[in-house]
Amino acid sequence: MEDLTPQRADLEHIEKASRDEIAALQLERMRISLSRAYDNVPHYRKAFESKGVHPDDLVSLEDLAQFPFTTKADLRDNYPFGMFAVPREQVVRVHASSGTTGKPTVVGYTRNDVDTWAQVMARSIRAAGGRRGDKVHVAYGYGLFTGGLGAHYGAEKLGCTVIPVSGGMTERQVQLIRDFEPDVIMVTPSYMLSILDEFRKQGLDPRACSLKVGIFGAEPWTEAMRREIEQTFDMHAVDIYGLSEVMGPGVANECVETKDGLHVWEDHFYPEIIDPVTGEVLPDGEMGELVFTSLTKEAMPVIRYRTRDLTRLLPGTARSLRRMEKVTGRSDDMMIVRGVNVFPTQIEEMILKCQGLAPHYQIELRRADRLDEMTVLVEARPDLPEGPGRDARARELAHHIKSLVGISAEIRVTDSGQVERSAGKARRVIDLRGQA
Repeated sequence: MEDLTPQRADLEHIEKASRDEIAALQLERMRISLSRAYDNVPHYRKAFESKGVHPDDLVSLEDLAQFPFTTKADLRDNYPFGMFAVPREQVVRVHASSGTTGKPTVVGYTRNDVDTWAQVMARSIRAAGGRRGDKVHVAYGYGLFTGGLGAHYGAEKLGCTVIPVSGGMTERQVQLIRDFEPDVIMVTPSYMLSILDEFRKQGLDPRACSLKVGIFGAEPWTEAMRREIEQTFDMHAVDIYGLSEVMGPGVANECVETKDGLHVWEDHFYPEIIDPVTGEVLPDGEMGELVFTSLTKEAMPVIRYRTRDLTRLLPGTARSLRRMEKVTGRSDDMMIVRGVNVFPTQIEEMILKCQGLAPHYQIELRRADRLDEMTVLVEARPDLPEGPGRDARARELAHHIKSLVGISAEIRVTDSGQVERSAGKARRVIDLRGQA
């Protein structure tokens, strides 16, 4: 893989600022953000007053712990525009979640917000190894989902040539990669595997393609999957983090030279880690739930938004800004099977340890005779035919799950293409335990 380490002189000032300088900027901006929310959003005024706090109570960054959390339910309760802090006429863009579990969460952006978003996305692509003049293949979905347009505006801001493919039409994705020879691809990691399948289906060598960097986000993925993608494509696989409620993609990003966690762009987003049960703020280095407060958003400031993502905060390395460890699970996608906490990414890591199994899988949960049962449907690689080889890999995977997670699982190894594909976030778990 090509060495894409940037020159330190090319970094923005904030990326190499002192911690004291970063903290002073955060405190100044946090005071403005709290006041904007309190003065203009009825929900926040009521929530602050219920907790007995006022924006003027923020004297230090630690004082933020006195303020109430914001949850996805709060956004849904104020659907569609009740969380906006500016007149609707000043909102130039609206995005929304899919709303698969209820009303969608709606977010709005002023012109300045869109510019800020483009700036942090450009910074993210630059940190990942993208450079001015690169061709960027955007395979995130466009529309109400923030991924496509977030990547698009950021790549343009950096000075790249954008190829706005969006998701789906996998055969065409591969054709355009061959014809347009992009340097960077931005896509969900699970859909990148679908693109890989199409390369192989067409008899193409993925290592011979033009891609130098893949920027992957929108779903948890493991170090094992990073190795799989990097070795298969001979390119850098770099993690990006974001969520629509806070801004969209570009809240944090890995640096290509270290790949040791995602540097949070702390001049715009203030992170905390809390105990997901008690809400207590935890010190840096401890695992817990990630919480964000926006520092510069105008249309829709968010105060202490509970992301449900599980990670920990670490000191800066390639940049002065703190890192968040790679998210490999969420407090709301954790499965409790026979009293054992299980995350889909744990299963993924064990699949990738089994030679002959592909990282396309789905977990099905059922309940029989009041006991939970877990079935893992996983695809065989093309060079693993039906017969004793597949049976041996199924036994191996079942052994890993029993040994490392502590539960028994039925393993079904199937032909390539049998596991549901998605051009967006992969559906990893089907929980049928609540059905009669």
